[in-house]
Amino acid sequence: MTDERGSVSIVVAAAVGTALVVAMGVADVGRAVIARSRAEAVADLVALAAVQELALPSGVDPAVLAAAYAASNSVRLVSCACPPGAREAVVTVSVPVPGFLLPLAPRDVEASARAVVDLPT
Repeated sequence: MTDERGSVSIVVAAAVGTALVVAMGVADVGRAVIARSRAEAVADLVALAAVQELALPSGVDPAVLAAAYAASNSVRLVSCACPPGAREAVVTVSVPVPGFLLPLAPRDVEASARAVVDLPT
């Protein structure tokens, strides 16, 4: 007869290690999904701020205003297609995804939004 004592503990340790890696992966995906949702919400906010300046000008450049709104929400404004006098604003923002649990490089999530000026005629 062979002595197989302790072999179950090796299998259990491997299963626990695998479960931990899977759980960390699921947590990382959850962080990325939350960051994507935040990026979409802030992109909407920034686009609306820019289009409000287009609809009711106060003398501020809409792109500068969009960048200020993005910065106040800890988000980076990637682009803003909202020249003064235009009827729409298209913005793209970037949100950093904070520290992954798995050893992955830091990532940024981008989202775009479009808002249109619809003044009554």
